[in-house]
Amino acid sequence: MPKPVTEIRKNAREVIRIARDNFNGHDLINLRVFYDAGEGEMKPGRHGLAFRADLLAEVLQGLEKVG
Repeated sequence: MPKPVTEIRKNAREVIRIARDNFNGHDLINLRVFYDAGEGEMKPGRHGLAFRADLLAEVLQGLEKVG
């Protein structure tokens, strides 16, 4: 698992981790929800999104429109 670039607190038990990753030769941006599994251990949940890094500008433009 890639080292997260940043974490955003979603609620008391969950964080959103943003990381850059390489999967099968593809440069990806990965956003994934991690939950507290107890005793401070954070585990990845089912919810997340991965997209090609070259789409980052488009994704950011879309987020600006809804924000």
